[in-house]
Amino acid sequence: MESYRDAYGHQIYDYLKGKKDVSEIVERDDGFFGVSTGVKNYFSEYRNWHKREREAMQYVSEKVLDVGCGAGRVSLYLQKKEFDVLGVDVSPLAIRVCKMRGLKNARVMSITKLSSKLGIFGTVMMFGNNFGLFGGRKRAKWLLERFYRMTTENARIIAESADPYKTNEPAHLQYHRLNRRRNRMAGQVRIRVRYKKYVTPWFDYLLVSKAEMRNILSGTGWRLKRTLGSSDSPAYIAIIEKR
Repeated sequence: MESYRDAYGHQIYDYLKGKKDVSEIVERDDGFFGVSTGVKNYFSEYRNWHKREREAMQYVSEKVLDVGCGAGRVSLYLQKKEFDVLGVDVSPLAIRVCKMRGLKNARVMSITKLSSKLGIFGTVMMFGNNFGLFGGRKRAKWLLERFYRMTTENARIIAESADPYKTNEPAHLQYHRLNRRRNRMAGQVRIRVRYKKYVTPWFDYLLVSKAEMRNILSGTGWRLKRTLGSSDSPAYIAIIEKR
């Protein structure tokens, strides 16, 4: 990824260098946009994680692949716990930040390039709503089948998502209807991220209900074992195991 497209990487690099007023704009293809000032969460210590994230750590085993590792908070925590962990992210600056913070194994790589050439893993981490990196139903099934081949017999995927239907925002509900007319999943958002002069390319990001996740997993060799999170929040963590 060229530097001018690495909006995400530039914001976490600036935060690491001491700029605490960092914010990003997430723009959707229908014109809706939101402003996030939550960059500090990418650097949060375990004690400050959401309860569901802390609970999910008990399901980690064997060699770990952290997909969309960002600033490395999950990878660094697991490394301290003496797990063999590899962090991957499409952002070159994010990987640079990870290495600056002490992550031993980190690599610039798109989710679509992951394969058994990287090794065989016992856990695939996808925190921070990173189930969304699957992009859409078809690509999700293709990638899940690939993950099946690059993981151990008792492997798990620990993935965070958010139920797109737990909203009263009229713009989101209208976007669901627009997606259905376009033969897309309701929670399949097309977005790009802006930070200062940096702008990412447009990309698909997938938000799913638990029922939709089960449907996507069907036929891939994976199953939804349990979910972690509170009923009053759209966010949840899925513990996904091999059938």
